[in-house]
Amino acid sequence: MNPASLIPVADTLTAPNGWFQFFLMLTFPLHLFAMNAMLGAGLVAFISHLYPGRAHRELSHELAKALPFLVAFTVNLGVAPLLFVNVIYGHLLYSSTVLMGLYWLAVIPLLIIAYYLAYIYDFSFKKLGNLAMFVLLLVLVLLLFVGFIFSNNMTMMIAPTSWSRWFTTPGGSLLNLADPTLLPRYLHIITGSLAVGGLFSALYATTVLKFDSEVAEAGRKLGMQLFSWLTLLQLGVGSWFLLTLPQKTLQRFMGGGTVATALLAIGILLAVATLVTGFKQQVLPTLWLTLPLVYVMSFMRDVVRGNFLAPYFNPATVPVQVQWSPLVFFLVVLVLGVLLVGWMLSRLVNLKKAA
Repeated sequence: MNPASLIPVADTLTAPNGWFQFFLMLTFPLHLFAMNAMLGAGLVAFISHLYPGRAHRELSHELAKALPFLVAFTVNLGVAPLLFVNVIYGHLLYSSTVLMGLYWLAVIPLLIIAYYLAYIYDFSFKKLGNLAMFVLLLVLVLLLFVGFIFSNNMTMMIAPTSWSRWFTTPGGSLLNLADPTLLPRYLHIITGSLAVGGLFSALYATTVLKFDSEVAEAGRKLGMQLFSWLTLLQLGVGSWFLLTLPQKTLQRFMGGGTVATALLAIGILLAVATLVTGFKQQVLPTLWLTLPLVYVMSFMRDVVRGNFLAPYFNPATVPVQVQWSPLVFFLVVLVLGVLLVGWMLSRLVNLKKAA
């Protein structure tokens, strides 16, 4: 069966595609930053449970207080990029979602359970005692499984050749496990997330938790160690992911495409630079190198998606019937939302310092 025959017709856009692509690439890294902080803070808190002494236990306790906020920010910052993906690739994403509908519908209850357990970990930290680390472990497992579901959907969305499986298994229970890029892609995202999350924990410890020098030092040291070693591992996982890509896509990054090759070169240089500053335990220099690195990786991800879909779909060919009011309304709400969130964060930090 011709895979193209299974692809629905794309909906008409209300503004030129470039606008939606721009906002997708603007908002998706913001979601990544929150997700990285969430997973990394959870991992640092879990590892801290394994260390003896007051400093590491207090570090776990302080990160426990931040975890529910990070889960909330991750979910909310994920809404905008998911909506923009739906606008541009909605007919593809809808199809892949139907194929794995049972897993996709499970995302919401899984997130609710993880969010609830994060609050239990926070408010009942002292009462739980040694059980606290197992509650946190369950939170991390649930969040990682949700990420695995998303990776399945996003890889199946760009692989229409796998959609014909629905005719033999129409129950919405399909996953994209046969795709050679799925596992390295997922591990690439998770390893990077945990690494950047370690950096967030180090930054959080040295700024918000600086009132307790022992706790701040424990968080800085553990967070930067986690960042450095996982970034080193990430270079290997990223190379594995790159080598699993189809030949034409791989060639784009190996000199066949100017933009793709430049992104790969910049990404490698930034990653190596973060390793240097990371192993030196330099938090702020590492942060300023990591911020553009996450955006570069996001752009590379978009290049990979475009190459996979090139034989089947080009967003630039979608008809446009201009209606500016929805886009203007979104921009107004976005600006107001950013200002409100910024004010809330400043209030939270100030209250934390005062306490």
